[in-house]
Amino acid sequence: MNSNNKKAISILVKCSVLILATVFIVYKLNHNTNLSDFKRLVSQLSDKQVYSTMAALFLLMLLNWFLESLKWKFLVQHIERISILKAVESVFCGLTWAIFTPNRIGEYGGRIFFLAPRKRVFGAIAMAVGAVGQMVITNVVGAVAVLWFIWNFISVDNWLLYALIPVVFVFCLFFLLFYFNIKWLISLLSRISFLKQFKKFYMILARYSKRDLMIVFIYAMTRFIVFTSQYCLVIHLLIPEIPILGMIMMIFILFFVQSALPSLDLLDVGVRAMTATYFFSFITQHEVAIMASTACIWFINLIIPAILGAGFVFKLNFFGTARN
Repeated sequence: MNSNNKKAISILVKCSVLILATVFIVYKLNHNTNLSDFKRLVSQLSDKQVYSTMAALFLLMLLNWFLESLKWKFLVQHIERISILKAVESVFCGLTWAIFTPNRIGEYGGRIFFLAPRKRVFGAIAMAVGAVGQMVITNVVGAVAVLWFIWNFISVDNWLLYALIPVVFVFCLFFLLFYFNIKWLISLLSRISFLKQFKKFYMILARYSKRDLMIVFIYAMTRFIVFTSQYCLVIHLLIPEIPILGMIMMIFILFFVQSALPSLDLLDVGVRAMTATYFFSFITQHEVAIMASTACIWFINLIIPAILGAGFVFKLNFFGTARN
């Protein structure tokens, strides 16, 4: 394939990504009643309170994805040295791809195409390590929150309730042990015959020491605190009387359930709204406010970054040439 064909294909793919992202975003924004409910609810509050909360949510969104960029930069340091700026560009570009792909799989493509061609498979595996770290925190905290929920709101026999405690403990311990011993995957994958030929790729896992994994874990934990704070801010804005502990626990359960459900980012707002409405109904009757809150966070954390990331799509380097 000559350089002109490569350039034409590259431009075609980039334009297709932008068109798909634009169509999906415009359609969903025009058919989102929860966002309309949010606008209606905040119109009844003081402008100062609303603007200050929205500004805080926006700044926390930037912090959230900046932390993810630092985590990405750290993860690929064993593969290719990239600048913080390049890490930020690749993360936001990945969010543009993720917006219309199942389970945000496009986020991988949006990032790894910023790496050299021979490094991209390794980059995908490195990104998976970061995703596992985030998943471990979500599952561990979520499992504890589910136990709290059952304890406080579900009528079950005492023996079953006490039996759940060691189950949750083992569940959490499994995820923590698996993450901090992620090298175990190498031996497991090596036992699968058709995967042996790819051993040179997943051997990258051996480069991550426990110290490296702890640093990634801290980045993931900090991000978890940031987007939990976002939910707390917007829910407290709309429902100031809601109990703090109950609100935080329900948010943890929301993250936990959401992480287990496959969906498109653009459909994810519906999943979030339904999950949040069910669990929050145990501590508040303001169902519309809860759904409006989830829609607000969805818009700020996913839609706005996807729009910002569109500007970096044309920096993607599909063929490893100097310019596309």
